[in-house]
Amino acid sequence: MARKPDNLSSLELMAKLGLSNDRQQDLLEDEPLEDLRGDLGVALRARYRLFKRRHDFAPGDLVTWKPGLKHKRYPRYGQPAVVLEVLATPVLDPQNEAGATYFREPLDVVVGVLWDEGTDRGELIAFHFDSRRFQPWTEEA
Repeated sequence: MARKPDNLSSLELMAKLGLSNDRQQDLLEDEPLEDLRGDLGVALRARYRLFKRRHDFAPGDLVTWKPGLKHKRYPRYGQPAVVLEVLATPVLDPQNEAGATYFREPLDVVVGVLWDEGTDRGELIAFHFDSRRFQPWTEEA
């Protein structure tokens, strides 16, 4: 029986998602942080202290997410990113609903990551972020 042209095999679907036997990826790679198994009040205060700790970044600095403060897909935890620009006046995220995660988030730093997917693999891609969620990158981070 001939396959309909719109149907994909499981291997074709995996390839479209950027998955293959050669390049395996855990789709649930962000494991729950250990401190969430205990007192949540302690975890919340720890996140607050991390969030309030400021770092002065400059173009060319390597950065990574602070533990427990990653709220976007890229860069991944532990992946370095490079500061491309520090904005003198933050851009406010245009999300217009007060209940949205990014509502009025001050985006004050432009960060570049090496894209690791598809035909653009290896390209430097720029994103705007709130610098309070980042720390200097070290190999141990």
